[in-house]
Amino acid sequence: MSADPQVSARALPDALTPLLELAGQVLLGKEPQLRLAISCLLARGHLLIEDVPGVGKTTLAHLLARLLGLDYGRIQFTSDMLPADILGVSVYDREQGGFRFHPGPVFAQLVLADEINRATPKAQSALLEAMEEGQVTNEGVLHPLPKPFFVIATQNPQEQVGTFPLPESQLDRFLMRIELGYPDPRSERALLAGRDRRDWLAELMPLVDTEQLLALQRAAAEVHVAPALLDYIQALLNGSRELLAVGLSPRAGLGLLAAARAWAFLSGRQMVIPEDIQAVFVPVAGHRIGQQAASQLLGDQPVP
Repeated sequence: MSADPQVSARALPDALTPLLELAGQVLLGKEPQLRLAISCLLARGHLLIEDVPGVGKTTLAHLLARLLGLDYGRIQFTSDMLPADILGVSVYDREQGGFRFHPGPVFAQLVLADEINRATPKAQSALLEAMEEGQVTNEGVLHPLPKPFFVIATQNPQEQVGTFPLPESQLDRFLMRIELGYPDPRSERALLAGRDRRDWLAELMPLVDTEQLLALQRAAAEVHVAPALLDYIQALLNGSRELLAVGLSPRAGLGLLAAARAWAFLSGRQMVIPEDIQAVFVPVAGHRIGQQAASQLLGDQPVP
């Protein structure tokens, strides 16, 4: 599908309709999670998926990379990983008479940080600058990351052996956190009777190219938000600070606004409605203040 940067924002969601349909055929019974993941990408955020092994977390990341035509990199986090294993390292080049930077696997458009909480906090922190500023600093030299840049991190439940809790500063870099869960019986039966998903993924062709995806991100950021809905977002932020010792940060508020715009855009609308904010609030706030507190806040605040 060729990209046209001049295409109207109203027509752009049509480019995502076949993508959502095909993705739903590969990852069965997970349409809400797929819509959240794509909304997260449209909002220029990063996604954290927490669940037990084997429910499709890696498949989701690989699926989006294939359908969106994104350069894909995978980092398997382990307890002995060092920051240089993620970011890259400078190696002395004898011919040039100086050090040359060799980029690490983080230099990809879509990076899968697999089992991120199996690495130590030192290794986890290597992603902070990359996720927030879209760049890597090595020996005082800035190396920009490609655009778009989207990190999907998977996290095993904390009660599993060999995990390290993600610090609050790392969690706050993720716009959303979702769970996939086990498939429903009908979807699982179709999965068992169907073709191998790895073979299917290898055959998929991009439905959206990089220029078009960047245009989608720009268009999503332009979705109109009425003053009353900004009041609603502020009420949720203030409510979290009254309910908890450490409530939602201004960065979380900006993320909530961007996610609501992206969800509205993905639904084919050029204005945010209260249901858009409600649809993304728990995925945006749950990993920051706890899902129970996020759900309580959503129920306590009157809808405009």
